[in-house]
Amino acid sequence: MLEQAFESLKTYKWGVDPKGLKPIQDAVIATHGNAAARKELESKLAKVLATDVPRAAKDSVCRFLKTIGTAHSVPALAQLLHDAELSHMARHALQTIDAKEAATALVNAIDKAPKKIKIGLISSLGARGKDVPVGALANALGDKDPEISSAGALALGAIGSAESAKALGAAKVNDNNKAAVCDAMLQCAESMSAHGKKADAKTIYQKVLTLGPTKAAKMAAELGLKANA
Repeated sequence: MLEQAFESLKTYKWGVDPKGLKPIQDAVIATHGNAAARKELESKLAKVLATDVPRAAKDSVCRFLKTIGTAHSVPALAQLLHDAELSHMARHALQTIDAKEAATALVNAIDKAPKKIKIGLISSLGARGKDVPVGALANALGDKDPEISSAGALALGAIGSAESAKALGAAKVNDNNKAAVCDAMLQCAESMSAHGKKADAKTIYQKVLTLGPTKAAKMAAELGLKANA
């Protein structure tokens, strides 16, 4: 049954009954706790990504690897990151794989990526959080393109670490990225506060107030200062 499902991937397209792929989904569940069997399944799935199967098939494989992927499948997924049709699912798989190699693949793909994909990669790094070098997001924050800069700011805010807050505090803020920077700094402050670092949270809230924030951000910063007094 499993071999038949892999054969089905060769012609699988949108609109085709997905029941043909169910044995693969069943195998994902059945191999839980069986490292050898899961590694074999992952390897077979990763190899599919290097073939000329239809987009829908590769999309499905990325979904499976999002669940069982390890460092072993990172190279195959990384090859799709600049593909306009497949980048979305590939990066979503990489942002959940618990391996430093996955974060590195996302970072390495940023520089040569088209704008839309670049913003997606930056967002995935923020969502991932773990093993993400803040320097890469700080570089995005400093980009001249306001959308890329804002994406970098929001990714740093999603991570919410002291290092992220430092990068945001050093950012060149302008009218184009100010809202995103303020929102990101507020996220960092909330993270600091939640971890009992009231002094650090206060410093960030005070910084937000110096940026000429929106009314909502100003209110949030003032409330934050009172809560951490």
